[in-house]
Amino acid sequence: MTTIRSTLFSATQQLKASGIDGPARDARVLLAGLLGGENSVIALDPEQILSATELATFEAAIRRRCHHEPVSKILGVRQFWGRPFTVTKDVLDPRPETEILIAKALKIGPVSHFFDMGTGSGAIAVTLLAEWPDAKATAADISERCLAVTQTNAEAHQVDDRLTTVTSNWFEKIAGPVPLIVSNPPYIGAAEMDGLSRDVRDYDPEIALTDFADGLSAYRALAAGAVAHLTPGGHLIVEIGPSQATDVVDIFTAAGLKQPSIHPDFDGRDRVISAQSPL
Repeated sequence: MTTIRSTLFSATQQLKASGIDGPARDARVLLAGLLGGENSVIALDPEQILSATELATFEAAIRRRCHHEPVSKILGVRQFWGRPFTVTKDVLDPRPETEILIAKALKIGPVSHFFDMGTGSGAIAVTLLAEWPDAKATAADISERCLAVTQTNAEAHQVDDRLTTVTSNWFEKIAGPVPLIVSNPPYIGAAEMDGLSRDVRDYDPEIALTDFADGLSAYRALAAGAVAHLTPGGHLIVEIGPSQATDVVDIFTAAGLKQPSIHPDFDGRDRVISAQSPL
């Protein structure tokens, strides 16, 4: 018979040997998630006996984590702004840093309608719709697989009746104007990809990470279409890489956007830029 205590001890040692940061934490989260299903936050009794099926499922999950697959991708769920979101291999795993964008948008809104460009899992659009019960949103992405995950998350949080998904290369099939556009675009330069951690490089979709160029292509596209797709004085809010603030501000200013502001993340790094269309 195998207890939770002995199982977690063994799993922690395996993860540690594989170079996983926070091995004990990841082992506990994985086991709680696998035992608790959607309610991944459950109490673990160290003396509880695991069934053969539970043990085999957990050991398979630990093997995946030893190959640096993120915990969220193994469990298929990520907590974001206090809500569970489905994540798959087809979408970017939502990060805590993106909550800075949510916080900034909430200070501006509520708005009647907004666009989420490059929506991925739909975490941004669905969160804002859940926080703004009278708002509507259009979520655009070039990937239909991403939009399927967005739809799943919208249905899970009961905002699907206020969300329209559009397969679009940025503003190609988007009609405005709206008072708010939000985006967490691919901003990692091609030259930086090899330096990413395995958890990111090997398990997030490449198209969601990089523009295969200098990391600024998405901001040029967003800036080029923003003024035409925003109401006068409307806001554009984007996530950025921590070294990109000056370049993105210059791109936005050159496109005619006004009052660019830089907002730091939890570690004090430049993380979000907001700007407004002309009045």
